[in-house]
Amino acid sequence: MSCTNKPLRKDILNNVATDKYPPPRRLRTDEIPKLVNDFRIAAKNAMEAVNDRDDEYGGNLENRCRFPLQVVKAITDEIGADKVGVRLSPFADYNDCADSDPQALGIHMAQSLNQLGILYCHMIEPRMITQFSKCDTNWSLMPIRSIFKGTFIVAGGYNRSEGNRVIACNATDLVAFGRLFLANPDLPARFEFDAELNEPDASTFYTHDPVLGYTDYPFLENTTIV
Repeated sequence: MSCTNKPLRKDILNNVATDKYPPPRRLRTDEIPKLVNDFRIAAKNAMEAVNDRDDEYGGNLENRCRFPLQVVKAITDEIGADKVGVRLSPFADYNDCADSDPQALGIHMAQSLNQLGILYCHMIEPRMITQFSKCDTNWSLMPIRSIFKGTFIVAGGYNRSEGNRVIACNATDLVAFGRLFLANPDLPARFEFDAELNEPDASTFYTHDPVLGYTDYPFLENTTIV
């Protein structure tokens, strides 16, 4: 359903022109009041679902962090803290996981993980509020970086020059690359020679194909070094 019967003209994954989407059905005037009421009911249900735990795992910050910290402690007790790392994305705002104060959440987790003595903390940049694109934000990882005592790793939309810059200014110890590594299996060599990079194909992300989008990107020897 839609306000129009015109189909989408660009692919939602890569913004390329396409005619693969069928035209939606335009809402009738008599259907709109019911749809408005559906949104009202959804909003009411959402409010009732927020912070609905009233035990030791819900409500305040300490309680909401209790479960992941218990998991980390159990693992460190079993195999040793020097073999354990944690990846956190407190600033993410997708899949209904937004937090009311992500900076405080990240700081609390960093302080708590210090007490467990884990090897590294891998943080997703605040600018990656959505999964696949960078957004302008006033949030920063530096307060969390200054607190965590182990190896600090950042990720989220970095390229070669940005990675070198944050390392040089001591904003992090290491930079992780996801999509660029997926599309460039020889990424360290490409960075070394400042070679042209393969562009990741977002339409193949999270697919079940064992090859397409995972192991079919060309290596550096099949490209021209510039």
